[in-house]
Amino acid sequence: MSIYTPFSASQLLPQEEKLEVARHKSELFIGIPKETSYQERRICLTPDAVSSLVSHGHRVMLESGAGETSSYTDKEYSDAGAEITQDTKKVLGCPMILKVEPPSLAEIEMMNPQTIVISAIQLKTQKKEYFEALANKRITALAFEFIKDEDGSYPAVKSLSEIAGTASILIASELMIGENIGKGLLFGNITGVPPTKVVIIGAGTVAEYAARTALGLGAHVKVFDNSITKLRRLQNTLSQRIFTSTIQEKSLLKALRRCDVAIGAMKGKNRAPVVVTETMVEHMKKGAVIVDVSIDTGGCFETSEVTTHEKPTFIKNGVIHYCVPNIPSRYSKTASMSISNIISPFLLHIADDGGIESAIRCNRGLKNGIYSYHGLLTNKAIADWFNLEYRDINLIVF
Repeated sequence: MSIYTPFSASQLLPQEEKLEVARHKSELFIGIPKETSYQERRICLTPDAVSSLVSHGHRVMLESGAGETSSYTDKEYSDAGAEITQDTKKVLGCPMILKVEPPSLAEIEMMNPQTIVISAIQLKTQKKEYFEALANKRITALAFEFIKDEDGSYPAVKSLSEIAGTASILIASELMIGENIGKGLLFGNITGVPPTKVVIIGAGTVAEYAARTALGLGAHVKVFDNSITKLRRLQNTLSQRIFTSTIQEKSLLKALRRCDVAIGAMKGKNRAPVVVTETMVEHMKKGAVIVDVSIDTGGCFETSEVTTHEKPTFIKNGVIHYCVPNIPSRYSKTASMSISNIISPFLLHIADDGGIESAIRCNRGLKNGIYSYHGLLTNKAIADWFNLEYRDINLIVF
């Protein structure tokens, strides 16, 4: 008589016992050097974040004065448990380095081999030598811009885009009242006075927060984008219906002729598309304001030219242009708090998982942030851009 069983013969044989391998927590030693890049005023960790890390048993070494441009004193960091030093080389000698801007070649030179660097990458400003320097020191580097959240979004990019979007309207409202260049207009909707007219080009996160701020001040907002999906999402996230349109030269020109403020918030694959030509700008009102947030990737107004925080504006065809890249740096404390809130949980994750090696095995979002793994370039976009050799991180770490 045969006995029917759902198990195969091999499954009925005695099996070896599999024990769960416990993860060992690792202690982090983080170095935060002073930012040396032009116009960079932010810092990666606030004193509160440092306090949280120190209470979890980690060490933080900070270069003296690193937080001053974000209105944080050395004493606040010292009280939070950070070690303060004047020696830049000592800070860059830590096993893990946190920076807002990517490290310079001179800073990479001071680092120890196998260091872990967490910073922005700002691909458009990088050169091939930067990646070669990382390879020579076998450095593992993560970029804020590439780190993903559980929902697949990029938290650092999104957060800084929120600041840039809100700031673009506040900057425009300041420029409209400028004594020498502005028209003396109050940004808003006063009884009996026509509301300020705002045109926003793009419908991403920057555009959403610019629209939200402008509507909050009582302005009349028009948004242009070539993606109906993005325009629909924008309509649904805002608490009211606004004018939305695809980018057609005739309707865009009509809106620009009547507007007081135009915000450029378009993103392209390699460069922001030039949507507004010089001829269109010539048709705008005299004293109107252009804030080109897309200037980081080239700008979407043909008349845009990169300016600085010290000399942020210029006038072309009677129109005030504000084209400062890195707008969030102007609001350094808010931006620092925002970056700190995103990075601190990831640092605690890395420590709880037993170091960066284990963490990227467990956390796909963190793995996505790595563009240099022990000196090997693991980001295809960077490899194609600079014509460098590329290795798939999923084939190295699994």
